[in-house]
Amino acid sequence: MNYFSTRDKSLKFSFKDIFLRGLAPGGGLFLPSEVKNYTKEDLKKLSQLNYKDLATEIIFNFCSNDINKVELGSLIEKSYKGFKENEVVKLKKIGEINLLELYHGPTLAFKDIAMQIIGNMYDHFKVAKNKIVNVVVATSGDTGSAAIAALSNRKNINLFVLHPHNKISDTQRKIMTTIGGANIYNVAIEGSFDDCQKIVKELFNDDDFRSKINMSGVNSINWARIVCQIVYYFYSYFKLKKQNISFSVPTGNFGDIYAGYVAKKMGLPINKLIVATNKNDILQRVINTGEYKPGRVQPSVTPSMDIQVASNFERLLFYIVDENDKNVSSLMDELSLKGSFNLQKKDTEKIKKDFEGIKITDEETQNIIYKVFKDHQFIIDPHTATGFGAANKIKNLDNIVVLGTAHPYKFNDTIKKATGKNLDAPKHLKTHMDQKEKFDIIGNLNLDVKNYILSKIQWD
Repeated sequence: MNYFSTRDKSLKFSFKDIFLRGLAPGGGLFLPSEVKNYTKEDLKKLSQLNYKDLATEIIFNFCSNDINKVELGSLIEKSYKGFKENEVVKLKKIGEINLLELYHGPTLAFKDIAMQIIGNMYDHFKVAKNKIVNVVVATSGDTGSAAIAALSNRKNINLFVLHPHNKISDTQRKIMTTIGGANIYNVAIEGSFDDCQKIVKELFNDDDFRSKINMSGVNSINWARIVCQIVYYFYSYFKLKKQNISFSVPTGNFGDIYAGYVAKKMGLPINKLIVATNKNDILQRVINTGEYKPGRVQPSVTPSMDIQVASNFERLLFYIVDENDKNVSSLMDELSLKGSFNLQKKDTEKIKKDFEGIKITDEETQNIIYKVFKDHQFIIDPHTATGFGAANKIKNLDNIVVLGTAHPYKFNDTIKKATGKNLDAPKHLKTHMDQKEKFDIIGNLNLDVKNYILSKIQWD
């Protein structure tokens, strides 16, 4: 299987290539040349597998030219060894909602599910055997800690984590800034997540700099992240044993819910993919109106969703405009030059066939946390709460699965305000919470980050 760019279908790359590059030349995102379509009989066979074996079968479709199936199975087994749930994820009934708990990994967020595999892929491909690899990642809170847990103390790998200064929860920050080894550099950027993400994209598009530092990336723009997240859509469908299901997904950068879209393209009978947003509602607006117009990032009680530029939307856009790479390139140029673009009505209607967009306010989020606690004696994190809220606003849909994206402890202040309950740190994190934090605060310019990275690796 080959991979191409959303902005240039003539380009051809292997899975290993796109795993290491992250971002395609010219700023596009990678997509596979084909997507396997499972028949009903195929799905029946897959339904008999445990989570790890299911992951092996699904992920293998996308990397078979670079990893054999036995090696991939061993890699996945190793990646999930430290998860609290033997099946990696857990499906739980909360009233009328089916909650898929995705936060049983080392850093208590769904990002662990893909990031642990990615960490071991670096070893498998031996990309750091003879030359130091510098991984640069932007985070709105959870990606950074997951990347640190996956790459800390790995030989010949440095990890630079950019997070928006004072715009993530204290717990999210502390998990990042207290658990890393000597190869980890935490950087607080004076700006928003969008600023962090913009810088990372600019660095990838700077061929000289990217080559000079042997740069790699693990943001959700990396196709490997998407591939790993497809698995739990299949798993929850098999567990629920319903003919058609829908998913309500707390959404920021559009990566997690895009994985659901790929699952549907692979033959999984998904009815609707519900995009749950907070006040930073660009995705809800583009679904409902066709206008993609980023605004100013507004702080919320769901900081991991405080995003106005949803990068992975470009991958959906490619299919919406009939796989016309020139149209995608033109729209992204328009976004860059004018600050927005408008989809044609027919394209908006295509999106609405698969997606619903629902905005949940901060007040609604806190009320949902309280109600779930009061009615079911169960605590959900604020991001998951938006998924609950969006699911409850959708009419005429049965069998909705809400993706539980993070452990509530990571947002303890919001939980305490909503429920009056102060959560204790999970046992494996308690020792870190009181340790001294290690991070540097710098400006939000491309040059600021370049100079910082060069200052840290010049002695390597």
